[in-house]
Amino acid sequence: HWGKHHRTYVDNLNKQIVGTQLDEFTLEDIILTTYNKGNLLPPFNNAAQVWNHQFFWESMKPGGGGEPSGELLKLINRDFGSFEAFVKEFKAAAATQFGSGWAWLAYKANRLDVGNASNPHPSDEDKKLVVVKTPNAVNPLVWDYAPLLTI
Repeated sequence: HWGKHHRTYVDNLNKQIVGTQLDEFTLEDIILTTYNKGNLLPPFNNAAQVWNHQFFWESMKPGGGGEPSGELLKLINRDFGSFEAFVKEFKAAAATQFGSGWAWLAYKANRLDVGNASNPHPSDEDKKLVVVKTPNAVNPLVWDYAPLLTI
């Protein structure tokens, strides 16, 4: 997969940004800048696919998988009811992604509107794990979510 897809995204992105302001940006900043509120600029797809693939590969480890422990398991149980319910929802998101795309477990911190002086800090209840699916190269970074797992 590296030689056919991932490397092509890297090579194409490098060609697209060489000599531009984007050449000095982090990969995440290239993604956020070129997402352009959904009006994608040319480097977006390559940048996001490079990030998505790197995140996917770095999420794996020999003997990995299975039920997590600690704080992550507590959050999964809180937000999905059980680990089994999370797995079911995650698999369903992946299986029903039409065409090219990704399924994600992400941490979503509900954001307050600017100028909300009555409650300037979100409570713990405002923060939650979500399963989302994204088309093509789009990833949760563009919504200011923290990706935790993808397939």
